[in-house]
Amino acid sequence: MPTEHHADAPRPALRADLHPETVVVTTGRPAHVPDQPMNVPIHLTSTYVAGGDLEYGRYGNASWTAFEQTLGALEGGRCVSFASGIAAIAAVLDLVPVGGIVVAPRHSYTGTVGQLADREASGRISVRWVDLTDTDAVIAATEGAAMLWFESPTNPALEVADIATLSAGAHANGALVAVDNTFATPLRQRPLTDGADLVVHSATKSISGHSDVLMGAVVATDDDYAHAIVGRRSLGGAIPSAFDAFLALRGIRTLPVRLDRAEATARTLVERLAGHPALAEVRYPGFGSIVSIVLHGAEPADALVGRTSLWIHATSLGGVESTFERRRRWPAEAETIPAGLVRLSVGLEHADDLAADLLQALDAVAG
Repeated sequence: MPTEHHADAPRPALRADLHPETVVVTTGRPAHVPDQPMNVPIHLTSTYVAGGDLEYGRYGNASWTAFEQTLGALEGGRCVSFASGIAAIAAVLDLVPVGGIVVAPRHSYTGTVGQLADREASGRISVRWVDLTDTDAVIAATEGAAMLWFESPTNPALEVADIATLSAGAHANGALVAVDNTFATPLRQRPLTDGADLVVHSATKSISGHSDVLMGAVVATDDDYAHAIVGRRSLGGAIPSAFDAFLALRGIRTLPVRLDRAEATARTLVERLAGHPALAEVRYPGFGSIVSIVLHGAEPADALVGRTSLWIHATSLGGVESTFERRRRWPAEAETIPAGLVRLSVGLEHADDLAADLLQALDAVAG
């Protein structure tokens, strides 16, 4: 006979000492009672019956909540989901008051650079561009600034920031600290525990992991900041669809195994690419699934991305499939990024197959 269950029995709270691999599987689930589904159903509704907390589809959805609970638990704060990563970035930058100063690295995601440049051109903010590798200079630049914004590793230079030191220095100068954690994911670093105020994700990338979702997220430890971010989402309407939130949650359930596999393959590729005559440099921060290789100019880099059968020429990253692109093909990319830099997003294919495909293309370019 099966053990008797009581539908009204409370579910024990999740322990705070659970490992991330357990958190991604167990958080954002319905109660453990008979006949409950294992997953939060997709709530396809724009309207709710009045008198409750939701009222209207722009203010909440159960699918968002389940995703937000899971990513928030991983990052150690309160998560707010958005329709895209760029929408999440915009919501955070909206916290900067008119006339405020933002300190940001020259090597940043081009969407972030575009947001900052647009705001500066309209007179809403001023931007101080810095070199993220010079920690002291970055902290000095935050004097009188409203916000320090940076990503680590940087896209696509793969520079790694000292998050704790930068956060402490910026706070001492009265600046808010926001970190884009898309490349590292909360499995490799947790900026909020290192002192950052806000963390941003393009959940389109490794979080969802299957190249079928457009979503973003902001995570904050301070309730006031989280409330302000929710307000920006409600006013701006940059809400994710219920189906996208469902897919992103399904994707995050397997993030640990996907990232471990892709990271192991990335390390193998770095070893096998070292010293290849077609390459001037191989960049890898030591963790994660992103590698940047630098060829001797734009022409061989453009030739490379047309000579593979497994690697896909595409601008996104973090999916199960391996993609690559020459970043300077985008006019908004920083001129300090080498013209021959090709960013690799390592997927889940076998390391030997990926290496062979890339090496034969490099041989052809070098030949």
